[in-house]
Amino acid sequence: MALERRWQMASFDHDLFVVGAGSGGVRAARISAGYGARVAVAESFRVGGTCVIRGCVPKKLLVYASRFAGEFADAAGFGWTVGETRFDWSKLRAAKDAEIGRLEAAYGGNLDRAGVAIVRERAELVDAHRVRLVDSGRIVTAERILIATGARPYLPALPGIEHALTSNEIFDLPSLPARVAVVGGGYIAVEFASLLAGLGVAVALVYRGEQILRGFDRDLRDKLALALGKRGVTIRTGAAVAAIDKTAAGLALRLAGGDVLAADVVLYATGRVPNTGGLGLEAAGVALDDKGAIRVNAASETNVPSIYAVGDVTDRAQLTPVAIREGHAFADSVFGGRDSIADHSLIPTAVFTTPELGTIGLTEEQAVARFAAVDVYKTEFRPMRNILAGRDERTFMKIVVDAASDRVLGVHLLGEGAGEMIQLVGIALTMGATKRDFDRTMAVHPTAAEELVTLRTPSVRHR
Repeated sequence: MALERRWQMASFDHDLFVVGAGSGGVRAARISAGYGARVAVAESFRVGGTCVIRGCVPKKLLVYASRFAGEFADAAGFGWTVGETRFDWSKLRAAKDAEIGRLEAAYGGNLDRAGVAIVRERAELVDAHRVRLVDSGRIVTAERILIATGARPYLPALPGIEHALTSNEIFDLPSLPARVAVVGGGYIAVEFASLLAGLGVAVALVYRGEQILRGFDRDLRDKLALALGKRGVTIRTGAAVAAIDKTAAGLALRLAGGDVLAADVVLYATGRVPNTGGLGLEAAGVALDDKGAIRVNAASETNVPSIYAVGDVTDRAQLTPVAIREGHAFADSVFGGRDSIADHSLIPTAVFTTPELGTIGLTEEQAVARFAAVDVYKTEFRPMRNILAGRDERTFMKIVVDAASDRVLGVHLLGEGAGEMIQLVGIALTMGATKRDFDRTMAVHPTAAEELVTLRTPSVRHR
């Protein structure tokens, strides 16, 4: 045989047992099985994990729905007469549920075709090679165990926190509320604030920091906050929540300064914590960090040689594509005989607000702190589409460059299609593109993206 499958000689029930059938676990299981490994995956909820069932996928469907109101309003500038429009939350929810069901079946089908056994039980580790299936009490053995249990929404210890919803529950509301208070300032908070406002909900976004999207480029943070405000989101920064009260009219969000915000729903989106409880990690001797995440090295190995972990449970970068890449790299390295490491140094990402945001690499602030000479190229303009629509929303683009080497350190976009653009920009930056490479690339006209290859004069020079 071209590939020696020596691991199948071991006296274990499985070569690999995966705990958790989310994006990372499914990818690792499927690719490992493709290399000839005997694989089982345990999942006590639904195959597909957070992203497919109650995360990225249903969120993006709601984002699409939220943008139609703007499309209807903009159509008049292009000669269209749009009649009465009405939104039906129950129809959207049913369509969303049907698509999630289809995707879950597709994930399960892919595992079946790959020869992966799906165990519909919660699993916990007994030791380095044994797993207990909690419902049946059965013990199974595996040469290697992979933990891919993801993360869950964090809820603080706060009076009345039992009245709050998280991103797990918000998708399944029986009806669309008139008023929602969103607490948080990260991806999930700003995305839900944006899409709910697009669906006609009165939204207040409450964040204890001085500006939303901490860690993102400062220009993006400020310009997105301004754009969300124009789209109807009331943003309260520097505001800590003291309590949530149940009232006759709904809920009251009490702020530390004494202000009270009335709401029908309070959505808490203040981060996610690794799902490491109840897994038997202590019994197996697996080390955790001070946040409760599983400690791993670059190859996703824990301190126990036979146990690995990928995805949000390791808290390296809580993004679905990162979990998938880590899972694939694990399978390639352990069962494919190919050294493969998931590179976390350059991760393109998007925030699907309206307008949406795309970013990769160093922010301007980070670049200035690390490099002696930094050139920053910026442009801000009103896209052609918005001119006839009569909308004053603007697109913003920034390129951050190491002036000494000419290498592009970061690209930051705000505007329609930013998520699609940043994926392609990510290829260029991963290949080590320079500003000259951008400059010698032919523009596609008329597009917004052409601005990325036509910027010639730095807006700011840091020395």
